[in-house]
Amino acid sequence: MVSAYLALAQIAEQRKDFAGSEAWLAKIGSPEDVVRVQSRRASLLAKQGKLDEARQLLQQLPARSEADARFKLAAELQLLRDYRKYAQAYELLNQALKKSPNDVEWLYEQAMLAEKMGNIGVMERLLRQVIAIKPDYHHAYNALGYSFADRNVRLAEAKQLITKALEFAPADPFITDSLAWVEFRLGNKEEALRLLQWAFKNRPDAEIAAHLGEVLWSLNRKDEALSIWREGKGLNADNDTLLDTLKRLGVNP
Repeated sequence: MVSAYLALAQIAEQRKDFAGSEAWLAKIGSPEDVVRVQSRRASLLAKQGKLDEARQLLQQLPARSEADARFKLAAELQLLRDYRKYAQAYELLNQALKKSPNDVEWLYEQAMLAEKMGNIGVMERLLRQVIAIKPDYHHAYNALGYSFADRNVRLAEAKQLITKALEFAPADPFITDSLAWVEFRLGNKEEALRLLQWAFKNRPDAEIAAHLGEVLWSLNRKDEALSIWREGKGLNADNDTLLDTLKRLGVNP
């Protein structure tokens, strides 16, 4: 029943029925689920403009295991990312990495925050550190390669990095999306289109929709592009890549 109560609480939260969400959470009394329950309560507080209280609630949670400690940190990081408090999230990871300097998951998360903050050099250094520590951590290859492609720089290296990521995760639609974006930057629009259509079919996602729409737009298939962008907005109207793409192209699908 715990999973059902948590799911119902999340549905109520998405509807902004905060009292209803809390009522579902209150039905969960098992001590082993306290971290997950309090995490949901923290989300409720943040959505009501009480981010500091939400963070405090998470920080006060007992960590009975390493898994609990990681869950607590991940939940607080997610809150800070959701509300674009990137510098605070970055510092939170600094503290965690002082204790575990070779934790590749936290290094990767910090690299992504560095990119959000515009610190591209730091992002690259952290991702290369991740690759050095764990050479099969495909997310790092993909993130670095995509960053180059998105900024339209070092495209040959970008393709090498993303191709390496695909060796470890050949069926990952997001990595295929990255490869398509490199191909688009290289001028290989038809190949980019083929890859993006496969990626979007296998994982309908707003960011993939943004890229697929732009390739279609560049091929003068504008009705198809508008349709894909509308579908992307239906999936996630707040996706940064989609919003940036539409603004840059002056489109309102």
